[in-house]
Amino acid sequence: MYIAKAMLTKLEIQNYILIDHLAIDLSAQLSVITGETGAGKSIIMGALGLILGDRADSTVCRNAEKKCFIEGTFQLSNKEQYAAFFEANEIDFSEELIIRREISAQGKSRAFINDTPINLNELKQLTSQLVDLHQQFDTLTLGDTDFQRTVIDALANLPKEVSIYQLAFHQWKEDEKKLNELINQKAAFDKTESYNKFLLEELTTLHLKENELEEIEKELKFLENAVQIKSQIDQSIQQLEHSDNPIVQQIKQIGNSLESIVKWQPSFEELLVRIKAAQIELADITSELTIWQDKIDYDENKIVTFQERLSQGYSLQKKHKVKSTAELLEIQSSLEKELEAVLNLEDTIAHLTKQVAQHFDKVKLLATTLTEKRTKQVEPLIKNVNQLLHQVGMPNAKIKVTIEAIPYSLYGQDKIDILFDANNTNKFEPIRKVASGGELSRLMLCIKSLVAKSVDLPTMIFDEIDTGISGEPAKQVGLLLQNLGINRQVLCITHQPQIAAKGHTHLYVYKEQKGTTTQTHLRALNKEERIQHIARMIGGDPPTKSALDNAKELMAV
Repeated sequence: MYIAKAMLTKLEIQNYILIDHLAIDLSAQLSVITGETGAGKSIIMGALGLILGDRADSTVCRNAEKKCFIEGTFQLSNKEQYAAFFEANEIDFSEELIIRREISAQGKSRAFINDTPINLNELKQLTSQLVDLHQQFDTLTLGDTDFQRTVIDALANLPKEVSIYQLAFHQWKEDEKKLNELINQKAAFDKTESYNKFLLEELTTLHLKENELEEIEKELKFLENAVQIKSQIDQSIQQLEHSDNPIVQQIKQIGNSLESIVKWQPSFEELLVRIKAAQIELADITSELTIWQDKIDYDENKIVTFQERLSQGYSLQKKHKVKSTAELLEIQSSLEKELEAVLNLEDTIAHLTKQVAQHFDKVKLLATTLTEKRTKQVEPLIKNVNQLLHQVGMPNAKIKVTIEAIPYSLYGQDKIDILFDANNTNKFEPIRKVASGGELSRLMLCIKSLVAKSVDLPTMIFDEIDTGISGEPAKQVGLLLQNLGINRQVLCITHQPQIAAKGHTHLYVYKEQKGTTTQTHLRALNKEERIQHIARMIGGDPPTKSALDNAKELMAV
């Protein structure tokens, strides 16, 4: 048996409108749901809608003192298909997925996936992949051009080709974006290139070295005060060595005095050593000061040269709004790289232009192939759907498929529309404008029955698909649903015995009066109960022998 990637295995409802408590175990194939008008079939669909993300209010609570509780259990078998959702919402993946809605009497609603709170938008994002709920007047899916294209692509077995095309399309668009950015960058560079060259020439002409301006500033201050500095050095040397009573000579005399004391008091030996060290140190200082005295000279030309260089450096710092040599050198390096990039930009643009053209040629070729293969599926789709429409009680209904060329997009260059004519007028209109609820449901069934083998459709639910039909058309609808249910889970609410007879399982909805309250119940019928119930649907209650025989024939038992 085909194993669906996702299946609703159980639905549990508590304290919801006419339902006190109800639990439904669902088949992996076609489950039909029947019951008298007003028994509560639409209530069950409403509860199912809540775990799919519909909004709710406090009026749904049967007992205002308790919460309303709806829980659906899904069995998942394809982790990869849902991995992105679970990862994005930080939910641990489990093959058994439990979705729960709680609505308080005050109207406060909460949703949970595997006990993790989640908002309705996120819930809908997941359940749209799990359940395809098709109710009367729901034209959103069938009238959507993306769905219509998906139908054609499924019939043409194009998913792989579409993926290859999309890869080429993304490469083309990415490189085209890069090319446009480079062209805009080149245009911006062209506007500033001559000015940037001028700025770079100003900086390179100065031939700045690391920390040069800061070092010149220190040197200049020293040179500008050379006379005063030399005078202070002369005075220091004089006091140390050449005065009437020089300091160096005084220290020497102190040492001689201490040396005569040491012979009487050895403790003065350490002081004597320190005095002699001071004498040597002062003599050395005097020597170095003398060297500096010979080097220092007021050089007006050198001062002027330094001042001019500082002036040039300060001017550039002010111009570029910086305060150091390092920042000027960084600007110089940046300008050099930028101008070098400009020199290489034209070659890069030329190369990328060629690459974009090659990608576009590939996109055109692949898109043309997609168009050709899609076009080949148009007539078979029209023929098969029109034939099925005739079988399901719409002999005058027809579809028409148009393929219109549009700018290249993620799915090619084709805008695909399925148009509908319900009354053989040859005036085809978009489906959402002309199809009634019953017509739309049967049209959707016809189309989905054709693509079901090619596309992994989610659990499908058809509500009141039998509106306006009976007899042989209803039987054909039942057969289509039965075939659809071979490979996936299908739920169908119906009033027609011809459809009810084709279910793999049969769920019966009924109301029960208990005192002053009315409750909706549901139970699965066994084989004999199904025969009796379908016979009543055919001929009333109690069922006649012919009705019973007819029921058995419909069920092929």
